[in-house]
Order: sequence, then structure tokens, then C-alpha cells
Amino acid sequence: MIPDDNRFESDPADLLPPDPGLPEGWSAEAPDGADPGTVERLTELLRAHERAGRGWASAGEDDVLVEVSGLTTRENLVVRDPEGRIQAWGSVHDRAEGRMLFVHVVDREIDERLADRCSDVLFEWAEAQARSVGAARGLAVQQIDTGAFADDERQHGWLADAGFDRVRTWWQMSRSVEAAEAELVPDPTRWERNGVVFRLVERQGDGLPDVADLRAVHDVLEGAFTDHFNSAEETFHEFIHRLREDPGHRWDHWWIAEIIDGGGAEPAGALVGTVSESATGPDGSYVSYLGVLESARGRGVATGLLRTIIADAASRDRDRVGLEVDADSPTGADGLYTSMGWGTKYVTESWHRDVTV
Repeated sequence: MIPDDNRFESDPADLLPPDPGLPEGWSAEAPDGADPGTVERLTELLRAHERAGRGWASAGEDDVLVEVSGLTTRENLVVRDPEGRIQAWGSVHDRAEGRMLFVHVVDREIDERLADRCSDVLFEWAEAQARSVGAARGLAVQQIDTGAFADDERQHGWLADAGFDRVRTWWQMSRSVEAAEAELVPDPTRWERNGVVFRLVERQGDGLPDVADLRAVHDVLEGAFTDHFNSAEETFHEFIHRLREDPGHRWDHWWIAEIIDGGGAEPAGALVGTVSESATGPDGSYVSYLGVLESARGRGVATGLLRTIIADAASRDRDRVGLEVDADSPTGADGLYTSMGWGTKYVTESWHRDVTV
């Protein structure tokens, strides 16, 4: 029985056959997310995965903790060798109705045949979880959405063999920030240009954001991305819960753009930013979401929001602002980013598989 707040099966034994095809002494089980040794090993695996796929690693323990800390929207599986060492890790995330995210990581040093078997177990488990979450949501088909670095041929081969299709390419872009750009806008907390007000979400006496502002951000982003690739309707509760899980989440990185023609204030754009922490240098800012309603396009809303986060980053002594853009964006957003100084740092891909529930 799946609890109301968890649509996954928590016990891998309920999803995998008694003999999942692993070598003698190997096992597949749910990890203990509270064990520091487990978190350290999963971070090591994830960083090695990043180095192999794009040439450098950025993940930290906070990124792993988001996946394994017992949140009801996620479940995890690890594969251990006879010595108990974790050699593979899978994580699933009930992202929104019809869309399940899947993390698939296998150690880069083990024998190729063992790596293949570990990979097969992760895929089998993920497929079973997709059926579970899809059934709990009353769906006929559940999508599994996973990613890969553009140059990671090993991952591409496994995904293709498991029935996934490469469906989209994403440019991971970055822009350097100079201290003088703190003056790019009059005040990143609130400024106005050509009938558009750009401001942070309001905060209440307890420091928490105004719920009406948060709903405005959610509504703008839902409306702005309706026609975008793989858009899936996400409830306000799901949206807030998910974004607060991000290790870089900060309420003072959420901006609203409002059209003030006629004396009223109508939300027309929103930008949700996060902190990109660095262990070796200055932190950066990241544009997690940027959306503008179609009715407001052409009024400089997106440009104004981007100028705002650049100025905010500069005022915090940060050295960069990152973002992701769809290589086939119907809005031509990449042209705006390029014109404002962003360049592609590396490329990722989306791979999808539809599972019949």
C-alpha cells in the first residue's frame, strides 16, 4: 500500500525479483540516507560520473542529500558488491503528474560486465517505480525522464538499450560578472522601467515570503511554459516543495515583474534564482526559472529580470550567473542570452521512456 504522501514503493524487494541477476554476494537495497559514509560514497560516485561525462565535477554532499534524505517524493536504490561497497546508485523523483525523474549512476572503475548488470538492475527498478507512481496517479502511461552529458557514450548506450529515446538537447550557459555591474539596475530589490516594476517577492514579519507573491510566481511560470517542451502541470504545493529542496534555495532570489499600466500591478514575468556554491572560489548565481507571459513579451521583461540577477550577483561579490536553455527553444531565448554575454559551458541531453502502467 502506497501512503497518500508517497506514490513509490519503498522496499526494493517488492519491485525486483528474488534474483535480479547480480553476481553472487552482490545486493540491491535502499540506502541509509542518514549514514555519512553512504552520502560520502554516493557523492564520490556522482562526481566521478560528472568528470567522465563533461570533464569536471561540481556535485557536493548537499546534492546527494536532496535525493536520499527521506523525502516522500523520492526513493533510492544502491547496488553493493560483496564487500558492501556501493557500486551503483539510482534515484527516482515524482516530479509532476506524468513525469518521473531518474538518476542513474554506475561506478566508472568496475568491470564492464559488472557495470552492465548494475545498470540493468537500476533500469528494472526504475521501470517498476514508474508503474507504481503512475498507478497511484491514475495514469495509463508514466514517463521516465533522465539526463546524460552530450559526450557520455557509455550512458547513451545503456539508455538506448533500455528503450529510452534522446528527445532534447540543452545548453548549459554561464556568464561572468564584474563588480561594476552592481550598478546595472538602480536597486535589485525593486526598480522600474517603461511601465514594468521588477521586485523581490515580499517578505512578512517572520521572514517568510508572501504567499500571494509565491502564487503569482507559480502562475506566471505555469502560463509561460505551457507550450514548451515536456511541460507538465505542477501544483503550487509541488512547485514550492520541490524548489525549497534545492541546496541553493534562497527566498531573496525570487523576483516578480509587474506591468503597472493603468495604475494596477499585473504579474507578467518571474525569475527564480539560486546560489551556486563553490568550495574553491566565489559563489555564483543560477537562473533556475525565467518565464514571461506571452501577453507581455516585447516589453523588455526578460531582459530586465536578467539584468536584475546580474546586478544582484555583483552586489554579493559573485563571479558568474548560470542558466540552462533549450537548444530548440521556440522563443529564441538563446539569442537573448548570447547578446547579454552568456556562452555555452557544456551540453546535456534529455532521454525519455514511456512506461505502460
